[in-house]
Amino acid sequence: MIKNNFFLLTLVLIVALCNPSFAEIKKGQWEYVKDSDYCLIQSAPLKTDIPEEKSRGENYLLVYRMKNNIEPIIQLTAGFNYKSSDSISVKIDEKDYNFYSDSDTAWAEEDQEVIRAMKKGLELVTSGISDRGTKVTDTYTLKGFTVAFKNLMGDC
Repeated sequence: MIKNNFFLLTLVLIVALCNPSFAEIKKGQWEYVKDSDYCLIQSAPLKTDIPEEKSRGENYLLVYRMKNNIEPIIQLTAGFNYKSSDSISVKIDEKDYNFYSDSDTAWAEEDQEVIRAMKKGLELVTSGISDRGTKVTDTYTLKGFTVAFKNLMGDC
């Protein structure tokens, strides 16, 4: 399952990075992107808490769906390599959800459960520790998520 997800992630990232709309992820907005092989909704965090002297790569949250698979997959890209698989926490309105990580990317253990919470929630907060020991916290708004998710499921 992890290898299959890693393959899908790699495919999505290769195709998505070639798509100009992917490079312009907007803070606090859920955008819908449709391609011939996949569809996704994406957002960048509204707020980030990272030590001033530290930097990181691109970071975003997305939900994607391959055209031949109806199951949506949640993916979180941190912009840094996680210290370990248990060095990430995800909360939606103060309730914790389990994610697992590989390198700089994390996925929900139970996508459907997290998506239900995202539809009802106001904000999603991620906290992760980098492989260098830096703690980073991102806050995403869930305003607009439900409409974007309906587009993802209905138009893809």
